Amino acid sequence: MVRSKAASKKQQKRGIDFKKIKRKLGRKLPPPKNATDTQIKSRAIILPEQSVAAEKTGLAVSKKGLTLKELLQQTSHHNAKVRKDALCGIRDLFQNHPAELRSHRYAVIETLRVRISDEDEIVRETLYQLLKSVVFPGCKEDNQGPLVSLMMTYIFTAMTHLAIDIRLMAFKCCDLLVQHYPASFSLYAEEETAGQETLHGFEPDVPKESAGFSHISKKLKDLVAVLVNCFKEFIPLVHAMPVMDALSFDCMYSILQSIDLAVRFLVYGNHKNKLEAKLHPEIPDVTAWDQTISSVLVKKLLGVFPLYSVHHFSEKDDDRYFILNVVITQIFLQFSEWICPPADLLEKFLEFIENAFLGKIGSSTRSGKAVWEKNILSLLPFIPKLVSLVDNDWKYRLMQAFTMTFSNCNPESSLKLACVSVIEKMLIPEENMLHLDASDPEVLDYQITWIRGLPPLLILLGDKHPSSSLVVLHLLLHIGQYGLLSASPALESEIQFTLGDFYSTFQEEGTACYGPFVRLSRDAQELSLCCLYYFSNIDSFLLKSIASCCLCPELEPLVLFRIMEVLHSAYKGGRIQIADHISFLITLVSCFKVSAGKIYSESETETKISNHEEFKELVGFVCSYLSQMGDSSLVFHMLKRVILDQIMLKLPLDNTCALLRTLTILDSKPTRLSEQDILALSNILLGYLIDVVLSVPEDDDATSTSSHMDRWCYYLIPCFFLFDRSHNPFESHFEHDGVRNG
Repeated sequence: MVRSKAASKKQQKRGIDFKKIKRKLGRKLPPPKNATDTQIKSRAIILPEQSVAAEKTGLAVSKKGLTLKELLQQTSHHNAKVRKDALCGIRDLFQNHPAELRSHRYAVIETLRVRISDEDEIVRETLYQLLKSVVFPGCKEDNQGPLVSLMMTYIFTAMTHLAIDIRLMAFKCCDLLVQHYPASFSLYAEEETAGQETLHGFEPDVPKESAGFSHISKKLKDLVAVLVNCFKEFIPLVHAMPVMDALSFDCMYSILQSIDLAVRFLVYGNHKNKLEAKLHPEIPDVTAWDQTISSVLVKKLLGVFPLYSVHHFSEKDDDRYFILNVVITQIFLQFSEWICPPADLLEKFLEFIENAFLGKIGSSTRSGKAVWEKNILSLLPFIPKLVSLVDNDWKYRLMQAFTMTFSNCNPESSLKLACVSVIEKMLIPEENMLHLDASDPEVLDYQITWIRGLPPLLILLGDKHPSSSLVVLHLLLHIGQYGLLSASPALESEIQFTLGDFYSTFQEEGTACYGPFVRLSRDAQELSLCCLYYFSNIDSFLLKSIASCCLCPELEPLVLFRIMEVLHSAYKGGRIQIADHISFLITLVSCFKVSAGKIYSESETETKISNHEEFKELVGFVCSYLSQMGDSSLVFHMLKRVILDQIMLKLPLDNTCALLRTLTILDSKPTRLSEQDILALSNILLGYLIDVVLSVPEDDDATSTSSHMDRWCYYLIPCFFLFDRSHNPFESHFEHDGVRNG
């Protein structure tokens, strides 16, 4: 069927709905006409003084720019990392700005103490390190009572926490508080003031009102009971461990230290209160040691002694158990003063003390020996009272163990010095201690052993440890004053022989080697000289060593004259033989090295100052002491031969002059010299007079001439006395020599 032409024309005249636009390749399409423009155009609005940094101008900030207030606020943030970073920021801020801690210490403590019970272990440890290294050391000079009070409330709360790790941290913080503020912690107590509970630190003295101390003691007794129970809880846990970890050890050690401190204060308070009751009978004795605390300590703490591991443990464990057992022993020794402990319990502690001093407990490593020495030091103060109270068997055993410790420890260690102090208390006990029976041969043997060890120790210490040397010298002086040396002549002689090396020693070729006495302080030198006075008889060997020491060029003149004074006092007291004393004095006069004047080196920078005046003073003392010895005629005849023998040796001019002066001071007119002695002297005097003339150089200066004349007179006066007292023999001899020598 064919379409009509009319229909086809009508279709060709219709309009176009969409026009296709041809785009060139590579050109970007334009946005549609109905597209929304998303671009935002703005300008910054600057407001003056609105910067956060500007608000902190003049304030101390941490490395991250946070102030102390901001850091303290962040310590309570819900995020543990933020809390830890805040504590680190506080540490940095205080290290760089210490004044901030001093200004805001109480606010800081109030905020930080909450973190003792923090649920995050890292936060708690960060807090502990902050308190240990920065906060507590920085507040040590302040009033410590309020600080301790602020901390203790939260420490006690944390001690009762269900989580064991938080309880451990509480004990660590308590131990830290004890270390830094022992006095304030000891006297920490609660009081009700104005209807509000507040905490105060008391002064070291116990209150005079017995009711006041009773209130404190009840708090401490309750504290001891809580601590003992806490300690008891850890023992089964530790026994179940293959090794004792550091956390458990720190916890147990902190608890024991706190118990020890509380017990010490309670014992001290009981003692003070009983003393007050004696002096003031009207004050009732309400602080007697009650049976409750005794029962808790004996059954729960002392009953588990000694602590040990049921498993095979390492050397580090060995040391840790040793430390804990030492602290328990300290508690027992303090506690036993007020109760009568069971015999079997006392036996256990005595055996532990004996083994500890014998070195049978603890590891043999270098660190183990350091641990042993540190802890033995804490047991030493109890030894004097123990040996005075226990029966003879244990007395001898403890003395033997102590003696071994004293003999084997390093002479330069603090342990050696502490042993010396303990020896003094056992040799010279205090009023409230029993005296060791020196008539007991075994006790006497130990005492002699201790005394014998003192002079060698003094020499080993030398001049490197002056404070230790002073302690040893004090003890030697007290031993002499107490008469312990004079009671045993053999021991006294042995002590003197050993002490000779303290002043000087002699080499094979006869030269002297000066001992530590010369280089010690004046206090130590004075103490050692005072010790000499208490020897019943100073022998010639010790005098020889002292004389050699007196000739040391380094010895100060005042010390030299003091030595002469002490020895002359000992002579007058009958402690030195007259022959030995004369020999000592003549040795000084004849052997003293005199430098007559200033001697300049080639560079004229070094000088040797004359000691001529010092020697003249020494000669004056010698002449004075010799003239005080008794009958001048007898002393002259004892001295004559010694002096003449020395003069014949042709000594230096000053020494010869001093000997002639010594001779003439005891001589008389007419002379006591024999004709033979005069003839011997005349052979020496001619050369002596020539030396006198040559010793002073010619000088035209009037002042120098006057000085030279004075020196000539000093040298010539002894000769004038000899000529005057024996004119004819000397004159005839000189005339004969003049004729003979023509």
